[in-house]
Amino acid sequence: MGVVTTGIISFVILALNLGFSEKFALAWLRSWGIGYLIVIPAILLIGPRLQAQVDRLIK
Repeated sequence: MGVVTTGIISFVILALNLGFSEKFALAWLRSWGIGYLIVIPAILLIGPRLQAQVDRLIK
């Protein structure tokens, strides 16, 4: 799921900011890779802790 999410988000942001030029594919792959490296660990590390806090607050 993270692969799809980061791919769509990076694609849309680059398409809006850069447009579809010669450098689009390379820039998109690079930004997708960086986004994937940031988002997946955040989901795995921050998500469970945040869920535990929400569970404690809302019983």
